[in-house]
Amino acid sequence: MTAPTAEPNITFFDDIEAYPGALSYAPGETVALHVSSRAARYHVLIERWGAERTPVWSATDLEAAYHPAPEDAYSHGCDWPEAVQVPIDESWRSGFYLVTLTAVGARAGRDVAYTGFVVRAGVSERRSNTLLVLATNTWNAYNTWGGKSLYTGATQVAFHRPWGRGMLWRMSTERDDRKARPTRWGEEPDVDGEAFQRYRLANGYAASIGSSGWYQYERRFVEWAEAEGYTFDYAVSSDLDADRSIADGYKLVLGIGHDEYWSSAQRDAVESHVANGGRYVSLSGNTMFWQVRIEPTGPKSSDTASATMVCHKYTAHKNDPVIAEGRPTEMTGMFADPVVGRPEASFLGGGSAWGLYNRFGQAVRRGSGAFTVYRHDHWLLAGTDLGYGDLLGARDGVVGYETLGCRIQFDDYQLPIRAGGDSTPEDMDIIAFSPASNCGVGDYPKSISALSDQGDLEFIAKRIHGGLDADSLAKARYGTAIIAVARPFNTGGEVITIGTTDWVFGLPDDPDVVQVTRNALNGTH
Repeated sequence: MTAPTAEPNITFFDDIEAYPGALSYAPGETVALHVSSRAARYHVLIERWGAERTPVWSATDLEAAYHPAPEDAYSHGCDWPEAVQVPIDESWRSGFYLVTLTAVGARAGRDVAYTGFVVRAGVSERRSNTLLVLATNTWNAYNTWGGKSLYTGATQVAFHRPWGRGMLWRMSTERDDRKARPTRWGEEPDVDGEAFQRYRLANGYAASIGSSGWYQYERRFVEWAEAEGYTFDYAVSSDLDADRSIADGYKLVLGIGHDEYWSSAQRDAVESHVANGGRYVSLSGNTMFWQVRIEPTGPKSSDTASATMVCHKYTAHKNDPVIAEGRPTEMTGMFADPVVGRPEASFLGGGSAWGLYNRFGQAVRRGSGAFTVYRHDHWLLAGTDLGYGDLLGARDGVVGYETLGCRIQFDDYQLPIRAGGDSTPEDMDIIAFSPASNCGVGDYPKSISALSDQGDLEFIAKRIHGGLDADSLAKARYGTAIIAVARPFNTGGEVITIGTTDWVFGLPDDPDVVQVTRNALNGTH
């Protein structure tokens, strides 16, 4: 049978849809579920998803009502009434909670939908020294439910709407849900992402599943880490925007997978944590690339959940109104844009302007999918038996599909050091790296939607390097994906960057990936 090729309409693909009143809650608060269903009745199951899925609350045979999606649902939210209230018991551990909704009597395959929320830890209920921040700003940027995302014409996207089908749960697959699908013996690389498209279209999943969402990245890490005995307190991206003190008191703040969209206040909170001697571990690629603003909308302006996330991206320097208002540093474009003047590399030790893609389209098409080790005696590799020149993560293709890097040169011992000129901290160690490349027009996988007038290559060449001449384009095209440890503030605080979205695909089966991850989390050296 030929797999479907038409793009599914993610908005009400299923006969039941829902979203929570907020992305995160504190113990003792009440979750409000906003539900719309074509069926007359439905069931609800809530599970904490850690090493395993543990049920904590359920209700059956609830009365349903259908509410359509407003035309501007993608930008202003759905504004559906509350359907279910769920009290959060004080015994509920901080974590991600999956909500499964089943429409009674609905069409088979269209009768189940998922939403979710985070339970935070109050100061008195903290059980961990580590704060895990789910990259929900990035989930929101890619979410097409309601019509548009930041990749399909929107400049603002609402939190108050369902997640795209497949972002929180989906049928498991070994490799087909990956944009940088690792090759096996005798295979040619799938540079156009055809396997990924066949998989998602056959299952009615959103295009966003390969780039964002709980199931793709954070879920994989959490299942491994909690099974290993690690404990975390959880938050979402916008929590750090609403309360910059949330990270206070933790020894470690952690980001996973694809953490691309940050607000200025969120970044302030994490940088303050490190400036005060804390550690930040980024097991993520394309991290902190775009600056966003969280802005209220409509009559619920005091409700964080009903806010929108604004990002003008490629047109920000022309169209973002804050420039005319005299607030240029708030522009929702690249953090590394000269107008904003706050390159992510100055904190992370690497940025996507210096290396963005690996095994994605025409970018490093036949790359090893691994980091090449240089500083094999660095504490981050302790216990791995990795030597100089060895490959880290090749079997699972941990390098891809998006990365971040820095300008590199070699010292007298042929070991990599920062070359400068990219805003990276002077005090940093480059432990391993892999080639990465930017994509321009014609370089992207044929299976994805991409800009027709320019690509990231042309955009970065113009905004960072000053033009579209051959020299500027060459400077923007070639780069690296790095593993680095940076000390940006001279205060004892540390930033550990493993600059790839797909690092977590090496967990739990690659012993070297596992050991390096343990070392990063433990920070003992």
